[in-house]
Amino acid sequence: MERFLLQEQTEPFITFVLGGPGSGKGTQCAKIVETFGFKHLSAGDLLRREIASKSEYGSMILNTIREGKIVPSQVTVKLIQKEMESSDNKKFLIDGFPRSEENRMAFEKIVGTEPNVVLFFECPEAEMVKRVLDRNEGRVDDNIDTIKKRLKVFEELNLPVINYYSEKGKVFKINAVGTVDEIFEQVLPIFAACEAIKQVA
Repeated sequence: MERFLLQEQTEPFITFVLGGPGSGKGTQCAKIVETFGFKHLSAGDLLRREIASKSEYGSMILNTIREGKIVPSQVTVKLIQKEMESSDNKKFLIDGFPRSEENRMAFEKIVGTEPNVVLFFECPEAEMVKRVLDRNEGRVDDNIDTIKKRLKVFEELNLPVINYYSEKGKVFKINAVGTVDEIFEQVLPIFAACEAIKQVA
């Protein structure tokens, strides 16, 4: 009976995972995948993979990045949509997207749905700077000024998205300071509750 119900679930369960560089969201996504069986989609990884495939689309993305421009929202959304449609999993973690209101509107228009849950990993700037410096040893963009600029851009573009979904009651703020397990303790009940709701439904 349960298997039949799972097959009947045609509506995808979508979680947006947001947080600044160094907020630890990638690590937490891996734990959510392991515990709850979600499919993890990283917008950045999908763009890089498309570039590596040397497709016509990939060349256009590469040229856009080389010119210092932002990849158009519809391009990123269509890559995400393609992954969702070709997956037999119906539970998705969309990591690092939407980064702006324009991204958000493009996603809702093209995919035709809103996320069920938005996870926002809140982390003090000083902690994120420290983590990125520790993680990026030897990388070109690992100086403090560059990281602070990235954080400022993230905040300016991301806050309207957080506020929009907060008003709809979809945002769960996670205090992203502590050990990996301590942070995951805050994430666990959110998805456990969603699983329970689905089983009742």
